[in-house]
Amino acid sequence: MKIFALLSSIFFGLVGCSSSIDDYKATTPAFNLFEYFDGDVKAWGMVQDYTGMETRRFEVVIKGTVEGNQLILDEDFDFADGEKQNRVWTITQNADGSYQGTAGDVVGIATGREEGNALNWAYDLSVDVGESNYVLTLDDWLYRQDDKRVFNLTSMKKFGIEVGRITIFFEKQ
Repeated sequence: MKIFALLSSIFFGLVGCSSSIDDYKATTPAFNLFEYFDGDVKAWGMVQDYTGMETRRFEVVIKGTVEGNQLILDEDFDFADGEKQNRVWTITQNADGSYQGTAGDVVGIATGREEGNALNWAYDLSVDVGESNYVLTLDDWLYRQDDKRVFNLTSMKKFGIEVGRITIFFEKQ
């Protein structure tokens, strides 16, 4: 019984440690998704498996276009293994300031919110691995550092268990 109580305290203590977008309200500079991604941005990133081992590296060239309350992001990925991918996001800013987004490999609608220097996206992504396809749940955190730079940390989960991470560094051109 003592072990159960100890494990329960650890579990609930760790669950209580996860951050909320509201924790970033007082941070600066303000994120401003449409302003940052309007124009040309270059990014470098890596994918890690559940053990933390780097499994892929990539560069991304992004062209962002703002049209009213929509941001179109045309992303060209160039992976170190020679694979190339293109993803086009259509992101809409809602009246309450939150965001919704769609892309070809996003299952359903991505939802996002920004506070202070942070933006948090949540969405399901269809990922091909070899001959198999998996739908992973992504918890995507972007942190604006200054006028030109943003860091992005993403947790990828399947059935609630983390199976990988993505780290990206963006630089406005």
